[in-house]
Amino acid sequence: MSAYFATLSDALRAADVFRPCLVLDRDRLDGNIALVKDRLAPGLAVRLVDKSLPCVPLLSHIARALGTDRFMTFHPPVTQAVLDAFPEGDLLYGKPMPAGAAKAALTRGGASWWSRVCWLIDTPERLAEYGALAAALGTELRFAFEVDVGLHRGGFRDPAEIKALTIPKRLHCQGIMAYEAHAPEIPGLFGGAAKALKQASAKAAEFVAVLDPGQRRILNIGGSKTALLHSSGAANEVSIGSAFVLPSDFDTPGLDGFQAAALIATPILKTVDPVLPGPAGLSKALRAIGLFPRKGCYLYGGKWMAEPVFPEGMKPNGLIGLSSNQQFMGLPVDAAVKPGDYAFLRPTQSEAVLQHFGSIAVFAGGRIVEYWPVLPIG
Repeated sequence: MSAYFATLSDALRAADVFRPCLVLDRDRLDGNIALVKDRLAPGLAVRLVDKSLPCVPLLSHIARALGTDRFMTFHPPVTQAVLDAFPEGDLLYGKPMPAGAAKAALTRGGASWWSRVCWLIDTPERLAEYGALAAALGTELRFAFEVDVGLHRGGFRDPAEIKALTIPKRLHCQGIMAYEAHAPEIPGLFGGAAKALKQASAKAAEFVAVLDPGQRRILNIGGSKTALLHSSGAANEVSIGSAFVLPSDFDTPGLDGFQAAALIATPILKTVDPVLPGPAGLSKALRAIGLFPRKGCYLYGGKWMAEPVFPEGMKPNGLIGLSSNQQFMGLPVDAAVKPGDYAFLRPTQSEAVLQHFGSIAVFAGGRIVEYWPVLPIG
């Protein structure tokens, strides 16, 4: 058994954790934080993405280490929790909210409390809706423009569009949000990631140029895959979330050296010589052509957005399918596992997955040292 997973297993047993859980390796997390500090371009601040780090102690741990009080938020119940937890926090929405959602949040939470929130405006129509909302509530609202620098997911595509706008009374422009998640996916045939990032930065600078000096407090660009590839330029901050725990979807060149800090651990309930329902010879025939395993196990739970990492060679089988109750996994014939051992899976993403298991088990120095509650899903 891998020494790392053996230590994790011993720590879970010692902590009486005998159910599916999310384990956060705090030592690996601290290593990832150190890499961010080392590689971040001078002059850029970090805005922490709450949907990717949906846990107040986790956000606090990273924010304290980086000396930041900036957060990117996406969902009003989570926004409220972050506002409550960080009295000095400055929050920027990472997606445009329906005006009705903003009204409900402002009404429930209090407009003065939500004055630390910067809303996202992607169209002239939404700008008008928020202007009407501010007038109806008798309050001031901060906002940033969502600008399209190549992703084409929405937002203003031409700086002239912004320059031509008349901003309603009670609305105050704070800057722009430019997201360039497409850049790492651009093939070398079309210039690759480096060219796409250069183009995105240049486009962002064009948008910044049409803003008044007092409208440039938030000049946001980047995400986990690209933030550390930016040099100082038009932007004054980058957004980072998933990079700190490195789910498998974020195994990209921009995060070389980072380690997976979040793992799903779950007990193995059964080990079996698997047999499919149906004719007795069916399983044997399928095994002979490599379509069905000779050995397998059933996990406590399953069907997660995650990839198996231990026991080595463990993988799902399409003939049996997935289950959120007892997930079957095929095993190599020489896998030395038994009921009561732990299986480990690596999340493909951190958002939603980290909130799925209740409180996060924090692993540090070879043991489970505490439990961190997660933020609300709804």
